[in-house]
Amino acid sequence: MKTKLLFILRLAVAIILIQTLRFKFTAHPDSVYIFSQVGLEPYGRIAIGILELIAGILLLIPKTVWAGATLTLGVIFGAIVMHLTQLGIQVNNDGGVLFSTAVVTFILSAIILYFYKKDIPVIGKKLNF
Repeated sequence: MKTKLLFILRLAVAIILIQTLRFKFTAHPDSVYIFSQVGLEPYGRIAIGILELIAGILLLIPKTVWAGATLTLGVIFGAIVMHLTQLGIQVNNDGGVLFSTAVVTFILSAIILYFYKKDIPVIGKKLNF
């Protein structure tokens, strides 16, 4: 049961990450607006998109789940910080959907990493929390 639940969590995070790529890679006006506001348009938008694609793929490969979750935590932490410091909770009157999605993705990634912590090379076997 735990294995199935973890797979569902991994799949959910991967889908969230991958479904946003069409906005980043097609230069959707909302995506361009967001990255312009934080001074990362266009290179940051493309780079973040590539990192999210890599994270989504890593989450789906059993031996690299820990890496995908770690990468997701880093990217999404950056998104949350940008929301809190420069963008605001609501972006373009979205009702806070982007921010909420980022928070949920961060929490799910932390849960995934917790359950896959022993797979982290070198330090994984030493983590006992």
